Amino acid sequence: MQEEDKSKVINALGGKSGLFDSTVPSLVFLVAFNITHNLRQCLYISIGCALALMLLRIVRKDTLMHAISGFIGVVFCGWFAWKTGSAKSYYAPSLWKNSAFAVVYLISILIKWPLIGVMLGPILGENFTWRKDSRRLKAYSRASWIWFWLFGIRLLIQYPLYKSNHLNALGIANVFLGFPLYLVTLWATWLVIKSVPVTKTKEN
Repeated sequence: MQEEDKSKVINALGGKSGLFDSTVPSLVFLVAFNITHNLRQCLYISIGCALALMLLRIVRKDTLMHAISGFIGVVFCGWFAWKTGSAKSYYAPSLWKNSAFAVVYLISILIKWPLIGVMLGPILGENFTWRKDSRRLKAYSRASWIWFWLFGIRLLIQYPLYKSNHLNALGIANVFLGFPLYLVTLWATWLVIKSVPVTKTKEN
């Protein structure tokens, strides 16, 4: 697999910029809340930061989908925190998302339609022929397990902090379990995927 395939894999799995653009505003929110203790002001600051990052991506002509998705994620987190009147609720949507993805990845592995293969097969030109290649199916299953544990680890660490109202610990965990862990997961996924040749289709 070539560098072109690596780029396709990274973009298909969300790109690096989208998650970065949602991680920075959450850190800004946490810092601002510790300084001001004013939820409304912190939400304005956080959303303003997300908007600035989105506009920067647009100006730089980065992938528009990733720029917008990061902004929408921050706005939704801010809206939910404002609706509940609780600062910790800013991080609740992340818990829901991780729970949902963990379940979806687990089910996809168990039924032998690993989600990483479903997403990357068509992009890498092998469509779903990889399901007839035991080595390729195993590779996509291993890669999907990596993502399952990404979401699982986030939940195992963040949910107890959320329930016990440890806002600062929750916010810090959200940062380190966000962009840095995502990069490690992305790299591990690429190593697993590239270790087995792409299954050739009839067109190839």
